[in-house]
Amino acid sequence: MYRISTAALVLAILLAGCNQPSNDAMGPAQQAGKAVDEAGAKVQTAVQDQVAKADEAAERAREKAKEAAAQARQNLDQATAKVGEKVEKAGEKMQEAAR
Repeated sequence: MYRISTAALVLAILLAGCNQPSNDAMGPAQQAGKAVDEAGAKVQTAVQDQVAKADEAAERAREKAKEAAAQARQNLDQATAKVGEKVEKAGEKMQEAAR
């Protein structure tokens, strides 16, 4: 009878130890790991947001550079045309003076 009672007691203790809910009872290492994972996810999200903002700013800068280059090209064409007119007038004056 003593053996059966002892065996029943040991079995009850083992079953009670196995019945702990696994999700609610995290150990300190698991809690620390979870905290590290959550912090890593937050950092990753923040970095991705900053990269997206930097990409947008770079795209706007590229567009402005294209616009500035087009304006500079237009200004250069106008200046070249004016210089051409001045050279042509100077050539005409030289021809008149040579006659």
